Amino acid sequence: MSDWTTLLEVVGPLAALGGGAAYTRARHPGVYWSTVGLPISTVRLLGSYGSVMEACGLTVQPSRLRVLAVRATTRREIRPVPPRRGIIRPTATGLRLRLRLAPGQEPADVAASAERLRHAWGVHAVYVKDVKPGVVELRLVGFDVLRDVRMPRKAGGGLLKVPVALREDATAFVRDYRSVPHQLTLGATLSGKSMYLRHLVTGLARQPVALVGIDCKRGVELAPFAPRLSALATDPQQAAELLPVLVREMEDRYDLIKARQGIAPGTPNEEITSDVWGLPEHQRPFPVVLFVDEVAELFLIATKKDEERRDEMVTQLIRLAQLGRAAGIYLEVCGQRFGAELGKGATMLRAQLTGRVCHRVNDEASAKMALGDIAPEAVHAACAIAPEMPGLAVAGDTSGGWSRIRTPFLSLADAAGVCRESAHLVPDLPELDPFRPAVPVRPIEAPAPPLTPVPVTE
Repeated sequence: MSDWTTLLEVVGPLAALGGGAAYTRARHPGVYWSTVGLPISTVRLLGSYGSVMEACGLTVQPSRLRVLAVRATTRREIRPVPPRRGIIRPTATGLRLRLRLAPGQEPADVAASAERLRHAWGVHAVYVKDVKPGVVELRLVGFDVLRDVRMPRKAGGGLLKVPVALREDATAFVRDYRSVPHQLTLGATLSGKSMYLRHLVTGLARQPVALVGIDCKRGVELAPFAPRLSALATDPQQAAELLPVLVREMEDRYDLIKARQGIAPGTPNEEITSDVWGLPEHQRPFPVVLFVDEVAELFLIATKKDEERRDEMVTQLIRLAQLGRAAGIYLEVCGQRFGAELGKGATMLRAQLTGRVCHRVNDEASAKMALGDIAPEAVHAACAIAPEMPGLAVAGDTSGGWSRIRTPFLSLADAAGVCRESAHLVPDLPELDPFRPAVPVRPIEAPAPPLTPVPVTE
């Protein structure tokens, strides 16, 4: 009996500890990684680094000097040497270390072995980043960071830079309008497209930027942000009136740039410019970001008159996409589908949209519309997004690179509150005043009448 009691005293705490670790790993993966996963993975990496690199084919023959030194000092067998490893840097989501590649190696060799490294060191994923010639960085992610999104503290924001989502390698996905001026965002209903748009609007609302919206769903998506919008069109007729104003604004900005380019003898080189960002700060106009929600509504026609209006709007959107960047005008086009079946000019407009973000879609053709022309291998990743993962998307650009991202939750009330608090930052653009949305005044609730006591009767 005493033996059983002793065994229970030993096994009981171990079972409780194992159960607690399993629960923490499932419910709180970040805590589990910091307390259990990080030490285990670090020990695995340090103890098996050389053998793992050799098994992955990432070792090279040692130099002649090294061979002579080993033979002169020891009688050990001459073995291939792995890439020289830097300091291991732990993070809240994984590990980072740098490798100095041997002559003849390239980053693609390490990237091809990422899956083997993941299994060997017991982590969720391994990503390879080219830092500089001859040096790559391994980013080991300890758990699925897209399951419960927590944005990093240092996300790298700034003027026209919005940290809008989290990448699968635990880095922030920053929407940078200076480097990627125009973007197409596709997604089916309840895919998280509206959440992505909320983060963009709230991120830009705190900056000196003019926000313009076209929401042909009667404004249900963008109307809550009305206090911060400089203009809002809620149907195709209003959009047909707003777009020419934006085109004229773009032309006026080009005239301003052209006047600045009246280069006189002796003009300093830093004063010669070809876009608004080269103008002096006191002359530089405010950047304008145009949000177009449900772009397909602009292409739908019912009569011949609607067709003429549609062609004119599409032409103006194409002009803004082709010429707007230098004038400080940027496009954010959203929809469920966007292809040639929408009508004339659709594919031409899509070709001008450098950035692409594809949420869950209803068919493969929709994913091909967003990613097929820039990153064909990303189409399968977009089609594999599960309905129970709203906000998950595949982001790519015309460079061919792509990654999975997920937007954190942001309630509509919180987003609208940010826009109300930053309403004083709306730039002064008189040409957009006729399209400024009316902000309803919240009624003041009257105090409840005092309760009158009920008389006591016999």
